[in-house]
Amino acid sequence: MIEQRSPKALQFVPRPIVAWAGRYANGDEIAPHTHPRAQLLYAVEGVMRVLTPNSVWTIPSHRALWVPPNVEHHSFMMSDLEMRTLYVSAEMSAALGTECRAIAVSGLLRELILGLLQEPAEYPIPGRGEHLAALILMEINRATTQSVEIPWPQDRRLQRVCQYLMNTPGVTHTIEDLAAMVGASARTLIRLFPRETGLKYRQWVQQVQLAEAICRLERGEPIARIAHFLGYSSPSAFTAMFKRSFGVAPNQYCVKALS
Repeated sequence: MIEQRSPKALQFVPRPIVAWAGRYANGDEIAPHTHPRAQLLYAVEGVMRVLTPNSVWTIPSHRALWVPPNVEHHSFMMSDLEMRTLYVSAEMSAALGTECRAIAVSGLLRELILGLLQEPAEYPIPGRGEHLAALILMEINRATTQSVEIPWPQDRRLQRVCQYLMNTPGVTHTIEDLAAMVGASARTLIRLFPRETGLKYRQWVQQVQLAEAICRLERGEPIARIAHFLGYSSPSAFTAMFKRSFGVAPNQYCVKALS
């Protein structure tokens, strides 16, 4: 990897895509910020949690988060993390989506990102860097979208409930206890969840559990331990839920070379 510029300086490099690499420790945080360019947040190793205005995203090393230009995002490192990220010009990013989305990182996309890091920020045009950038755009465009999103409410009462649930993913809560915690009725909370998040209460809790499972799988925890922590009656019950959500069993999800 050649010497690189700071993320702030890379926003103004006259190239359609530029790459940046960084290293973070477990527990590190990147304060809320925006970029004039779009960003593909990707790490070759580790798990990050990213907060955007309307969602919480859990991104393991074989996934990446597409963040359009000028969208505020706030990142938390859930493990030691090796960041390899892309900044895409606003002109080029429009064709790749105007909403945040999590994508699967193919083996080809991973190698293209690493390859662009071997080029200077202002890579020659025409040249290798230009071709890598063009292929990267194609791979992002065709990438499969992954469901690792936790929709975040705007109602302050429901925000308190959701933050509590995020902080205690292995504890079973009744809707009545949660409602009492914020001075609301159970019926009010039941109504607020789909209105504010698009998901029913149980569906939202399941997304939190899936996000927690992803973090623990990435750390190498046994499936039986994860299932027990999340309150499932057996590893097979947890595996069935996981497979319904992601289409693969937990022990297949963290396979790095997806294609």
